[in-house]
Amino acid sequence: MCIPKKICPVPYDQQPINEYASLKQSCFFAWSTFNIFRYIMNIWIIFCVLFFMCLPFTFSLVSVKQSLLETFLFNIILVTGFLLFIFIRLYLGWSYIVKRLVSASIFYEESGWYDGQIWIKTVDILTKDRLIGMYEVMPLISRIQYSFICTTICFALEISLYYLL
Repeated sequence: MCIPKKICPVPYDQQPINEYASLKQSCFFAWSTFNIFRYIMNIWIIFCVLFFMCLPFTFSLVSVKQSLLETFLFNIILVTGFLLFIFIRLYLGWSYIVKRLVSASIFYEESGWYDGQIWIKTVDILTKDRLIGMYEVMPLISRIQYSFICTTICFALEISLYYLL
């Protein structure tokens, strides 16, 4: 997927299409590209793993006076908070990629922070990048946003329930 140096002076790892490919292959970001059933299963697995990992920490935080139900609810609140941070990180990663794919100009660094350049994409590359951005990355961002909203609603309900107990 590398664009020849004659056409694009941007280094290989800073080209938006290659940044997209590396993000899509990374372990953390790849599971957000799966089909909806596998995506929800991964969220559920992450939730369960975090639940059992945070359980000792939760038992050490809560007082002896609290019931077992309150302790488990506090643990669920803690895990849901971690999930919110995971969705924020997913959103930030994918939104950075879509911004670079859709943009007509690309900022890149040749060898360090002090020598940044701007490259204007050709029409063919811009068209290809925008198609990938709009039809492959934007649905992922919408899915992550929806997941974040649902998790935020659950988080608010959990906190409300915890204070009602």
